Amino acid sequence: MDIATIIGLVAGFLLIIITIILGGPLGIFINIPSLIVVIGGTIAAVLVNFPLSHVISVVGVLKNAFIHKEVLTEDLITKMVEFATVARREGILALESHVASAGDEFLGKSVQLAIDGTAPELIKDILTTEIAFMEDRHTMGASIIDAGGTFAPAFGMIGTLIGLVQMLANMDDPSQIGPAMAVALLTTLYGAVLANLVCLPCVGKLKARTATELLQKEVVIEGILSIQSGDNPRVVEQKLKAFVSPAVRERIVVGGAGG
Repeated sequence: MDIATIIGLVAGFLLIIITIILGGPLGIFINIPSLIVVIGGTIAAVLVNFPLSHVISVVGVLKNAFIHKEVLTEDLITKMVEFATVARREGILALESHVASAGDEFLGKSVQLAIDGTAPELIKDILTTEIAFMEDRHTMGASIIDAGGTFAPAFGMIGTLIGLVQMLANMDDPSQIGPAMAVALLTTLYGAVLANLVCLPCVGKLKARTATELLQKEVVIEGILSIQSGDNPRVVEQKLKAFVSPAVRERIVVGGAGG
């Protein structure tokens, strides 16, 4: 569970609700037609813009903004150096017993390729291709949510125009002016909230996650190629530490990484 995402959403909605309550009753800010225009219109536009299969899959992508098993890069580097130590002392075939306990499909696949004696160039090609397609999938998911953040304010404006038309068409009936103005103003509010508190922040979180995952996979590739070439574990450690900031390097503690 990503606590930061939950805290951010809850805090954002609470601030809006508290501000509304301090200025008047909450009920006047609840308008079903406005919600239908904004949410329904946004979903409809996304369906027009993307294939149905991609839109359906975005549910799983969006889930990553809320539920995510975090893997620290420093822990991954530590594990790679430990693998290098085992390979240095017992041979690379000794890593076969560690594949199942790798805890990461990409890492396990990388180790297995090295154990099988795959040429370094081929290992890099296979793993780099997998990274490229993973990035494409993540980018597609984020772009759908980003499109929702673009369309939501637009449908807020569409709702505003609908409300204004209804208001102007019923100027001779004062009882119709209030509801029409509510639709006109609340759709803009709903569109802005949906875009700026939900869609766009989630896109930012997903992009940050993708960047971290790409970095970690690059660490795995560099580590496994270094292990396969027989580098000293200390050399492997220094190579992999180059991927992270000095602050993260200080947190990496590797025992028994001698030559």
